[in-house]
Amino acid sequence: MSQEEVTLKKKILFATSSFPDQLTYQAFTIYVFTFYFAVVHLSMVEIWIGFILWGFWNMINDPLLGALSERTKQKAKLGKRKLYLIISFIPLSLMMILLFTVPANIEFVYFIIIIFTFEFFYTMFSVNTNAVFPEMFPTEKKRGSVNIFIKSFTMIAVIMASLIPTLIIDPLVPIIDPLVDPIGSAAEVAGIRSMYIISGVILFLIVLIMSLLFIFFSVEEKEEDVAVFEKRPGFFESIKITFSNKTFIKFTFGNMLIWYCFNILLTVFPLYGVYVLGITEGSLMIGVTLMIALLSAAIFQPIQSKIRAKIGTRKGLIIGLSIWILTLFPLIFLSNSGISRTLSLVIFFAIGFGLSAALFYIDLIHGDVIDQDSLKFGVKRAASYYGVNAFIHRFSTILGITTIYFVFSGTGWSTYTPITNDLSLTILGIKALIFIFPAIALVGAIVCFKFYDLHGEKLQNMRKELEQHPELKPR
Repeated sequence: MSQEEVTLKKKILFATSSFPDQLTYQAFTIYVFTFYFAVVHLSMVEIWIGFILWGFWNMINDPLLGALSERTKQKAKLGKRKLYLIISFIPLSLMMILLFTVPANIEFVYFIIIIFTFEFFYTMFSVNTNAVFPEMFPTEKKRGSVNIFIKSFTMIAVIMASLIPTLIIDPLVPIIDPLVDPIGSAAEVAGIRSMYIISGVILFLIVLIMSLLFIFFSVEEKEEDVAVFEKRPGFFESIKITFSNKTFIKFTFGNMLIWYCFNILLTVFPLYGVYVLGITEGSLMIGVTLMIALLSAAIFQPIQSKIRAKIGTRKGLIIGLSIWILTLFPLIFLSNSGISRTLSLVIFFAIGFGLSAALFYIDLIHGDVIDQDSLKFGVKRAASYYGVNAFIHRFSTILGITTIYFVFSGTGWSTYTPITNDLSLTILGIKALIFIFPAIALVGAIVCFKFYDLHGEKLQNMRKELEQHPELKPR
């Protein structure tokens, strides 16, 4: 594949990986917190404890699955990455249903078990999908051409993750006060639970179909030479080498802060829509608002490609993140009015520019880091890097939930109630979560990429050196 042009069919089929990779995780990010907090009625403390334990689980799960993929010998037509994709895609698809089928009386225990299980199969799928990308498309030109399709499909996948549930679930959260009408409240909660399950079934079917197209009609792996395989370091040595790569650490912490912004915005927005914008009926409006941001991000993808060609990947990302901060700022001024709800559509369209920059540039930068490492050690260790990156990346979710925990607890919302004691204080907390904390994270990400040094002449020299080592490229 390294000498051939990538066909349109191949680009599209590979891009279908965005559905199992991104639709699942974004559905998890957008709706799991809202569901377990507002519908299942877990307290903020229980949710926070669950995600802290989930973080410790990821300390083992993510790097281990990455290293395991690296140390697996290729098995004929199953390959090595493809083997794990086949193992994981059906359980990952089923998670879209099982996340919302909560048994009575063991809600907290089930919450912990299901997020652990989801993370295991998601990481197994995602690490190997991301690892096979630079292996199948070894040059910057090919990665860029395929990346446009991947990110466009990612937008579609995330739009589906945000929009499909709002087409079915109405309202997203209970609005009947159980103290005023306990029977009506119980019936409302039961109805909302069933609607979450129905939306999960639809997402399950989409993920399953797209996984089949990606795995069995797109993934192609080169035959790995035995000598090359033996060069691969063991698990602990691989982890040590990966963490010693300063370029990778700068990239990963910047990426973690970007994903902190993604996660906190997507997690809080359903509640922002209900309590700040006043969308208590017609949940579709919440999904449409998110959809506009994601559609605009897809529209801006070709523009990001032109910006990259003119000023480079690193500078393009920094500019995009700066614009993202500016476009988030107006959200703190919106309120429960028709004008604000209309303005929110315009603002979220503008937010799409920064969103598109983050999605477009991150994978390209990560591919460069992996290429640099392969020159140093004589073997590509993509899965190890994606595994460790996934582990650090998960801290963005832990940081996000921790931020929400302290803000909600400090504003009298440690347990969900439809009617809060001080609505103005609740709204203040939600607005802080929708702008102040994401803005701080994006500033931190900009600083990380300011110090990221694999760019300009150094990057060009690395790419020239890589051209002299065809053994590091897929055949």
